[in-house]
Amino acid sequence: MNFISVAHAQAAAPAPSAGSTLMSLLPIIVMFVILYFVMLRPQMKKQKELRAMLAALAKGDEVVTSGGVVGKITKVSETYIGLEIAANVELQVQRSAVTMVLPKGTIKSGV
Repeated sequence: MNFISVAHAQAAAPAPSAGSTLMSLLPIIVMFVILYFVMLRPQMKKQKELRAMLAALAKGDEVVTSGGVVGKITKVSETYIGLEIAANVELQVQRSAVTMVLPKGTIKSGV
């Protein structure tokens, strides 16, 4: 007799309807949409702007590298740039190390 009551207690629950399954997944879907618009989309835009800035580097531009070195571009190649950091002192750095292009005349003004 005890086994029968246990068997009734273990009876299968009714299957959830399609509507309740969708409602349980809705918060996860909303979180992914918010994640896309708050984190992923701005990051992709920033990477696109950085690629455009690196492609537009030209001789005479004043730039800042990722290491904080400020200089004027003297040579431009596919992967490297020549960077004049002082009179007669030139460094060769990777093009991808450039993080910012400064306005013309920034180095001469002492900034």
